Amino acid sequence: MTRRDCLCLAGAAAAAARAQSPEIRVISMQPGLYHGWPTIARRRNGELDLVWSGGREAHVCPFGRVELMRSDDDGRTWSWPRILMDSAIDDRDAGVCETAQGALLVTTFTSLAYENVLAKAEGWPEERLERWRAVQRRTRDRQALLGCWMLRSQDGGINWSAPYRVPVNSPHGPILLKDGRLLYAGKRLWDQPPAAGVCESRDDGRTWRWLADIPVRPGDTTDAYHELHAVETARGRILVQIRNHNKANAGETLQCESEDGGRTWTAPHPIGVWGLPSHLLRLRDGRLLMTYGYRRPPFGNQARWSADDGRTWSEPVAISADGASGDLGYPSTVELSGGGLFTVWYERFKTSPNAVLRAAHWRL
Repeated sequence: MTRRDCLCLAGAAAAAARAQSPEIRVISMQPGLYHGWPTIARRRNGELDLVWSGGREAHVCPFGRVELMRSDDDGRTWSWPRILMDSAIDDRDAGVCETAQGALLVTTFTSLAYENVLAKAEGWPEERLERWRAVQRRTRDRQALLGCWMLRSQDGGINWSAPYRVPVNSPHGPILLKDGRLLYAGKRLWDQPPAAGVCESRDDGRTWRWLADIPVRPGDTTDAYHELHAVETARGRILVQIRNHNKANAGETLQCESEDGGRTWTAPHPIGVWGLPSHLLRLRDGRLLMTYGYRRPPFGNQARWSADDGRTWSEPVAISADGASGDLGYPSTVELSGGGLFTVWYERFKTSPNAVLRAAHWRL
């Protein structure tokens, strides 16, 4: 173990000791299934909308679908899951946001990564093997289903559009800016060469256009930038954080900034945070909050806050620290009317056969 690893472990232990005791519970209605990569949004009417990839058998499998639950009591109780999208291949990470006109947008992407698992299947029970092969028989043109997708509801989530293609994907989806535009920081998943950047919508999420590339830090490659998320500060500065897998600062969160509404960006730079990917939120008092997965002992989820528009970040606060492995994270957070915080993430912990949705009520 390197000195850097020792320091990171010591910092994580200190964070766990400092954190308040959050109220944590499982909110999955079907805990026998694998749940992954959730996002939560608080609508202006106070309703909480939670989306994720459900119906799954494993982290990589062909059964993923986009599901939605709702809460009218700050996450104490939830509706039964509703399936919003179930394509003929794997539907993964789900994001959600409310637009200026009150529409709801849900994002996802489709994947064929499970085909590599199926090709190497050995010793599987015949029933499981037949389930996976049956998915392959759903359609002959699976490549045509690959893409970055969005669904839109104009009536509070009662009715939804058919999925339509958008330029990028990231786990937590787009954000609403103060000027009414929607900004979507993400990655062109199926394009060559790969690109990470931001696109915008000026018609409430109906159509999207590429706005700007994220510059590449010297020595980096764009294909090692993943899972971006953005936030706008009270002063109009926009931050994007990036899951980094380049050799420099591997496994850390990088950050870049725009002072002109997302048209130009600084080069990504480290902020001293090991852990990923992050979700960003501006609190009512103007502070910024980042929540992210911590995928080494103690496995869990952490948060940090910034009072200077993201120029510096606080020491970590542990939201959870009892995960069984690194198969966890993607925490997403909303601020409740009383000033408390509510965070949802996915996690396989010691007593669960599959990853479930866990949630915490907590305060900074």
